[in-house]
Amino acid sequence: MRGRTALVTGASGGIGRAIAVELGGYGADVVLVGRDENALTEAAAEVQARGGTARTIALDLTDAAAPAKLAEQVGEVELLVNNAGVAPGGPFVESDPAELQAMVALNISALTELTGLLLPDMVARGRGSVINLASVAAYVPAPGMAAYTASKAYVLTLSRILWAETRGHGVRVVAVNPGATLTAMNPRGTRTAEQVARRALGALSGSGPEVTEGRVNAVLGHLVDQLPARVAVPLGGWLMARFG
Repeated sequence: MRGRTALVTGASGGIGRAIAVELGGYGADVVLVGRDENALTEAAAEVQARGGTARTIALDLTDAAAPAKLAEQVGEVELLVNNAGVAPGGPFVESDPAELQAMVALNISALTELTGLLLPDMVARGRGSVINLASVAAYVPAPGMAAYTASKAYVLTLSRILWAETRGHGVRVVAVNPGATLTAMNPRGTRTAEQVARRALGALSGSGPEVTEGRVNAVLGHLVDQLPARVAVPLGGWLMARFG
């Protein structure tokens, strides 16, 4: 990655920031994207302290025009990290429609469009990687987080298919499924953003379409995924309420 461009969305904090900083240690040219310009500047300084170069782009990816603007501004990308996302909770029937639309725009639409804009060039070059931050929630249909868990299931499924479509072209697409991670979005997390970042970048040297961070998370996620829906859904709700 030394001297090559890595684009990280949601880089102003949490897992995205940790991945950006970790990439600095590889000597990458890291483009940090997020809404909080001050936080991006602080994160960029950490990237530079680790030996990388850093550029910041303050951008709201829920804006329909944002992915195309971003792709045009950045140019050739060696690694795309689709990390930006939100996790609204509560019963679906009590959800704010505007909040749900913003979640779909960020968790699904922006990720899909940005990947669609950058992936063809990677295939044409015969080189490049995409890391999509899904979640162990992709395996766990959880009442109280209906839209969020569904969005992460989408990310996981898309990643699996893109992995299959591009693996013969020198391109690596992988979904990373963190469990409960200690971030501003989830103060009850049991894993650190730095642990997830190391697992995410380590996944680039693997061969499969997905990795789950944390052994317990992997076992629980895949176990729930194999259960009948009438068992998995209530259990998923309990797990998400208990561990977040």
